[in-house]
Amino acid sequence: MKKVIEVEHLTKKYKDFIAVSDLSFDVEEGEVLGLLGPNGSGKSTTINCLLSLLNYEDGIIKILGQVMSSTNYDVKKDIGVIFQDIAVFEELTVYENIDYFCGLYIEDKQLRKEYVIEAIKLVGLEDFQKFYPKQLSGGLLRRLNIACGIAHKPKIIFLDEPTVAVDPQSRENILAGILNLRKKGATILYTTHYMEEVEMICDRVIILDKGKIIASGSPLELKNLAKIEEKVTIEDISLKKTDLEKIKSLKNVEEVSYNKTTLIITYKKGQHNLPLLVEFLKKENLEYQRIFSERPTLNDVFLELTGKELRD
Repeated sequence: MKKVIEVEHLTKKYKDFIAVSDLSFDVEEGEVLGLLGPNGSGKSTTINCLLSLLNYEDGIIKILGQVMSSTNYDVKKDIGVIFQDIAVFEELTVYENIDYFCGLYIEDKQLRKEYVIEAIKLVGLEDFQKFYPKQLSGGLLRRLNIACGIAHKPKIIFLDEPTVAVDPQSRENILAGILNLRKKGATILYTTHYMEEVEMICDRVIILDKGKIIASGSPLELKNLAKIEEKVTIEDISLKKTDLEKIKSLKNVEEVSYNKTTLIITYKKGQHNLPLLVEFLKKENLEYQRIFSERPTLNDVFLELTGKELRD
């Protein structure tokens, strides 16, 4: 596959603080790459360096085979950027906003009209073309933001938290639109804190922490990195401290988490943990409403790799 983004030994410092350290990775044509990491991991700095919005101390960045720079407009016209913050004009309608941003790259009026209509259809804003941004819900605003960034048909699209703070319906619509962009041949670099989205749309994932890559691979490959083998969740169960201590001492138990009436047990190995647990609960006369077992999720792996402490 053709490499459309190439990053070699990227290093970015803020005085004595190293935000990105000797970072190297590639993105292939038509790929959806998830760039993940906790707050302060270097995601935003990396993206800003890729877009030449920041200078950096060392490394080489190539986009579409060319060295990226702030004045390389031949490359910039093939890039679409949708940041987390909404960036549209309040005094323009939905159609006018998309037409304006598309017009930054497409001069031909007839072709631009075709592109704008296609972008409107892609994000499902057909019924809102004459609306102003202040008349739109949060989900519709996000869709407008995406349409403005992709209307000129860029080859590479940077999407930063596109579904944050939207309702489930808008979220599904946005994700469907992203998948459609991939079908049309776009290469997408995607950042999000929603791990289920990563599993749905990303071909490959890079996890950053403290400016370095700590893991990379497909969502399935990353889940296979988990040290835990099984996670059991029990709902509507009332436990005492002594009950929890007994559960922690059961065979193969790695960790126990209890919040109000929900118990989560992770096992480091073993294939018959659930039957043994059910037998234990029955023996101790511990009643519950629902119990189920699942393999580790990508979110479990993320927390295992980056830690569970809060980040500012």
